[in-house]
Amino acid sequence: MKFAKHIFILLTTFLTFTCATTKAQSSRFSVNHYTNGKGDTLNYRMLYPDSDTSRKYPLVIFLHGSGERGSDNEAQLKWGVMNFATDQTMVAHPAFVIAPQCPEKMSWSNFSGRSKGTTDMHLEAKPSKPMELLIGLIHEFMKNASIDTNRIYITGLSMGGFGTYDAIERYPDLFAAAMPVCGGGDVSMAATIAHIPIWNFHGSEDPAVDPMYSVNMMNALIKAGAHPAFTFYPETGHFSWLAAYSDPSALNWLFRQHK
Repeated sequence: MKFAKHIFILLTTFLTFTCATTKAQSSRFSVNHYTNGKGDTLNYRMLYPDSDTSRKYPLVIFLHGSGERGSDNEAQLKWGVMNFATDQTMVAHPAFVIAPQCPEKMSWSNFSGRSKGTTDMHLEAKPSKPMELLIGLIHEFMKNASIDTNRIYITGLSMGGFGTYDAIERYPDLFAAAMPVCGGGDVSMAATIAHIPIWNFHGSEDPAVDPMYSVNMMNALIKAGAHPAFTFYPETGHFSWLAAYSDPSALNWLFRQHK
């Protein structure tokens, strides 16, 4: 009984410490809203680097999954992005990090043809409204902040993984590198993004997003002459982002990339 009591106390202490650490990290993200002048608004959170105005810093765009959609401007911090806000990462890789929140019933990407039983998709001519707002926010931020425009990165998980591919296929000259996690894109557009360094992550047993979305994109990119990285986690379902964003080598790779 005493042993069980000690274990309970240790677990309670650990969980309390973890929650306090997570809350402290989330407070590092300022609360912001972008309006395009047409009455459309995109909520987002922002992580700032060290306030050294003599330097320019990279910009990271983090796109959350479908479960974090809404209007609270908080849920998008649930998965993945906190790894950019640790003391270690902020010291090693100071950067601006934008974590926008997609409204309910909307999406980062605008692909047609996605249906059960097929991984064929086509990039629609117009971006989704959240993506349109996000690109507007990026351009506004580039004008008003000390951004290294040769080091703008984009990453996202699940719905955000599809959004990552949508963004680089739609705006191939904007981004210096991409890290899509359990997502997919239009394979016919592979040649247009072959110049962009890409590291793709997926769980081999993902029941929510067919791993073939990633496999097909990797094959198309290689065929187009690209040299993408692909991490295919064994015995892993949909939560492949837990390993992907916790891997220091992935973040080190991302911040090494530049145009």
